[in-house]
Amino acid sequence: MVRPTHAVVDLHDLTANYRAIRELLDAGAGASAPRIIAVIKANAYGHGASRVAQALEREAAERRVSPPLLACADIEEGVELRAAGVGAPILVFGALSVSDLDGVFEHDLTPTVSSPAAARALQEAAAARDVRLGVHLKIDTGMNRFGFRHDNLGATLPGVLRSPHLTVDAVYTHFATAEDRDHLLFERQRMRFEAVRAASAGLGLAGAWWHAANSAALLRDRRTWYDAVRPGLLLYGIAPPLVDPDLRLRPVMSLRSRVVAVKGMRRGETAGYGGRFVAPRPLRVALVPAGYADGLDLRLAGRGSVLVGGVRAPVVAVSMDSLVVDVTAMEANPGDEVVLLGSQGTAHIGAGDVARTIGTVPHEILCRIGSRIERTYNP
Repeated sequence: MVRPTHAVVDLHDLTANYRAIRELLDAGAGASAPRIIAVIKANAYGHGASRVAQALEREAAERRVSPPLLACADIEEGVELRAAGVGAPILVFGALSVSDLDGVFEHDLTPTVSSPAAARALQEAAAARDVRLGVHLKIDTGMNRFGFRHDNLGATLPGVLRSPHLTVDAVYTHFATAEDRDHLLFERQRMRFEAVRAASAGLGLAGAWWHAANSAALLRDRRTWYDAVRPGLLLYGIAPPLVDPDLRLRPVMSLRSRVVAVKGMRRGETAGYGGRFVAPRPLRVALVPAGYADGLDLRLAGRGSVLVGGVRAPVVAVSMDSLVVDVTAMEANPGDEVVLLGSQGTAHIGAGDVARTIGTVPHEILCRIGSRIERTYNP
């Protein structure tokens, strides 16, 4: 039984976006086009990681090409993908803890080494199993999150590279401001990564492949394509903030519900907790069974809208399990469809629209869609 508020994930649109990214890369780089690392961390940005991974594997099988490398946040996410039958290579981005490491070996995951301590832990685990483990090495070029500092590699890398049980297959970094063309940090990070590449032979990294471009960098600067790119938001049909896409995208997820009641409000009456909304005139309002427990933001009240009958209906109050929306200007009855994300008629509300309304990023809008929201898949 599907709750009135549910998400619809169109896997045809997902694979269409993947093909569009592939075509952009092929057109821009020809035979030297980079491979794709499909980012499906955080439950594929709320879309359902196992279903997204399986769809990408089917797409590769139908086209008789190798499946893309998949990327997840931690070992536990990788194990869940393997349990769902996903056979594609899986890169683990996140930090490693000693207690997690069995999953790397038992489920054929590729870990990221982002610190000397992580390298030592993996070396010991690989030695205990008498295996040689391929890893990706992360370089911190200015985000100051995970990674070996770009300006201290001569001191920190030798111990990693001397390991008889670790092989550095790839080296990567992550951009903090790729979506902001006015921020100087992007170019600083790019040049720092270039300096590491130029010194790679002397550092002992000859033969490794390189990747850096997230969705925004992929669109912004072809110099960041290197040997692989890491689209996340683009896969799900959304352009990064402030970046105009060079490809046609199809939003993959819509979020839909139903009107459950319609009632009148007199001028001066309030709606929702705290009485923050005061009716400026007589209104008709509709109740929608979706609230902040489903991932909707309280800041939508007084700012956001939903679609009812193809028309934007302003949100006046957000509760844990419900919205109150103003339907004075339209016909609305119990049972009518409500679109919180997606299209209805010619109108559309995207994750980017919602993000701009409340001052956040579209990644957050997608990832916050709650676990009690059932995802239905097409096909």
